Amino acid sequence: MAKAKTTAKKAKPNPRNKKLYDDGMRMRKAVLGAKYVDNSLAGAANDEFMMAFQDITTEYCWGYAWTRPGLSKKNRSMLNLAMLAALNRGPELKLHINGALNNGLTKDEIKEIFLQVAIYCGIPASLDAFKTASGVFKDRGI
Repeated sequence: MAKAKTTAKKAKPNPRNKKLYDDGMRMRKAVLGAKYVDNSLAGAANDEFMMAFQDITTEYCWGYAWTRPGLSKKNRSMLNLAMLAALNRGPELKLHINGALNNGLTKDEIKEIFLQVAIYCGIPASLDAFKTASGVFKDRGI
């Protein structure tokens, strides 16, 4: 029995709050780089399931949390590095190490964050973070 041909419906962003989404998109691209963000959106363009995740990430994470006035982008990056290292979230940590460098953190500041992680979260979590950062620094020629 032959299967009927289906046409994939193009998934488009569908934010609940357009201003937060637009602010979030600007912030997300400034921190992570337009190429990375555009690739993430393109990867979700044929998948409404994944596009919903792109919407909430852009609108609430980047539009609500990252654009608040209480902390600088640099301070937010520091917090993210510590939390992602503590949670052992390697791929996301790599992404945010690049973002932290874009936000003005130095290699020495990142080292100090991961040494703090070693004390409060454990050597294994810190070791993985150091390895991830070392790879990013190598890729960026730092």
